[in-house]
Amino acid sequence: MIIAKKSLGQNFLNDKNIIEKISGITNIENKEILEVGPGTGNLTNSLLKKNPKKIYAIEKDTQLALELKKKFKDNVSIINKDILDFDESSLSDEKLIVFGNLPYNISTEILCKWILNLKNEKMWFSKLILMFQKEVADRIVSDYNCSNYGRLTILANWKLNVKKIINIKPTSFFPKPKVDSSLLFFSPKKEFFEIKNPYNLEKITRIFFNHRRKMIKKPFNQLFNGNQKILDELNINLNLRPQNLDFDTYYKLTEAYEKLGS
Repeated sequence: MIIAKKSLGQNFLNDKNIIEKISGITNIENKEILEVGPGTGNLTNSLLKKNPKKIYAIEKDTQLALELKKKFKDNVSIINKDILDFDESSLSDEKLIVFGNLPYNISTEILCKWILNLKNEKMWFSKLILMFQKEVADRIVSDYNCSNYGRLTILANWKLNVKKIINIKPTSFFPKPKVDSSLLFFSPKKEFFEIKNPYNLEKITRIFFNHRRKMIKKPFNQLFNGNQKILDELNINLNLRPQNLDFDTYYKLTEAYEKLGS
């Protein structure tokens, strides 16, 4: 009998209607798939019915990985690794379609890892279909001037289009989580701001949003030493709060920061 491990944030999706909806979101026929956290294999089984070329399933839990290897053969490769330490780009020369019921305790860490490792080379995925705690998902899909808008919003929307597909109740999982979940669909943008080092974007948003209730004068001066030229070029009002600056302003601030350091 499989017992969910609280330490790994395990909540297994077992709602057949939701599983079918997720596996049918996009055409995966003859495509290579990466599934993160397959758990008991319910979604894996549904994905297989859509005739993918190959499924790579990364499962950290050794017991679950062994059970999955017994259950699936042929074109399913079970990888007993921690996704946070794994190089996804090493799996295939093809762009992967990624499905993931992400453990909520590390979901933002996983997403940030993928985003911050996207430098200006070719992306290793074509689509991300990911489950998050609803509160986190609402932050990701937020817009500026909203209370949920923050670092995660800006990072996620840099190179990716993001939309919410569906909210999912705790009753769709076993054991039931204490919170609602949301499924998000990410696809790469064709045009985006060229940032040399994504970690500079992470640094700027972290410093600005460390004091989200206060005006941006202090973080701006910390990063740019009161550079009036940047303020004028970007038309920034230092009396605003971090959530009042739109996406492009943060990307332009990152460009300006990198130019100062070059």
